[in-house]
Amino acid sequence: MIQIKMKEGTGIKRLNVNISEELHRRFKSTTAAQGLEMTDLILEWIQKYVDKNGLVIPKKGRRA
Repeated sequence: MIQIKMKEGTGIKRLNVNISEELHRRFKSTTAAQGLEMTDLILEWIQKYVDKNGLVIPKKGRRA
Protein backbone atom coordinates (compact mmCIF):
# COMPACT_ATOMS: atom_id res chain seq x y z
CA MET A 1 0.00 0.00 0.00
CA ILE A 2 0.97 3.63 -0.50
CA GLN A 3 2.20 5.38 2.63
CA ILE A 4 1.53 9.11 3.06
CA LYS A 5 2.92 11.12 5.93
CA MET A 6 0.65 14.02 6.83
CA LYS A 7 3.06 16.85 7.63
CA GLU A 8 2.36 20.51 7.09
CA GLY A 9 4.13 21.94 4.06
CA THR A 10 4.82 18.57 2.39
CA GLY A 11 2.60 19.15 -0.62
CA ILE A 12 -0.21 16.85 0.53
CA LYS A 13 -3.67 17.83 -0.77
CA ARG A 14 -7.03 16.79 0.63
CA LEU A 15 -9.61 15.31 -1.75
CA ASN A 16 -13.30 15.35 -0.82
CA VAL A 17 -15.76 13.09 -2.61
CA ASN A 18 -19.52 12.99 -2.14
CA ILE A 19 -20.94 9.47 -2.04
CA SER A 20 -24.12 8.01 -0.64
CA GLU A 21 -24.22 7.06 3.03
CA GLU A 22 -24.95 3.47 2.04
CA LEU A 23 -21.94 3.20 -0.27
CA HIS A 24 -19.68 4.81 2.35
CA ARG A 25 -20.91 2.39 5.03
CA ARG A 26 -20.35 -0.61 2.76
CA PHE A 27 -16.92 0.60 1.62
CA LYS A 28 -15.81 1.30 5.20
CA SER A 29 -16.99 -2.07 6.51
CA THR A 30 -15.52 -3.97 3.56
CA THR A 31 -12.08 -2.38 3.88
CA ALA A 32 -12.10 -2.82 7.65
CA ALA A 33 -12.96 -6.51 7.28
CA GLN A 34 -9.92 -6.87 5.01
CA GLY A 35 -7.67 -4.94 7.40
CA LEU A 36 -7.30 -2.07 4.91
CA GLU A 37 -7.64 1.68 5.22
CA MET A 38 -10.07 3.41 2.86
CA THR A 39 -7.52 6.15 2.09
CA ASP A 40 -4.78 3.66 1.19
CA LEU A 41 -7.08 1.81 -1.20
CA ILE A 42 -8.30 5.01 -2.88
CA LEU A 43 -4.71 6.28 -3.27
CA GLU A 44 -3.73 2.96 -4.84
CA TRP A 45 -6.62 3.20 -7.33
CA ILE A 46 -5.74 6.79 -8.24
CA GLN A 47 -2.07 5.91 -8.70
CA LYS A 48 -2.91 2.98 -10.98
CA TYR A 49 -5.29 5.14 -13.04
CA VAL A 50 -2.75 7.94 -13.46
CA ASP A 51 0.03 5.47 -14.31
CA LYS A 52 -2.14 3.95 -17.02
CA ASN A 53 -3.90 7.06 -18.35
CA GLY A 54 -2.00 10.10 -17.16
CA LEU A 55 -0.64 12.69 -19.54
CA VAL A 56 3.07 13.32 -19.74
CA ILE A 57 3.75 17.02 -19.43
CA PRO A 58 6.90 17.94 -21.35
CA LYS A 59 9.57 19.86 -19.43
CA LYS A 60 10.17 23.38 -20.58
CA GLY A 61 13.44 23.62 -22.43
CA ARG A 62 15.92 26.44 -22.18
CA ARG A 63 15.72 29.22 -24.66
CA ALA A 64 18.91 29.97 -26.51
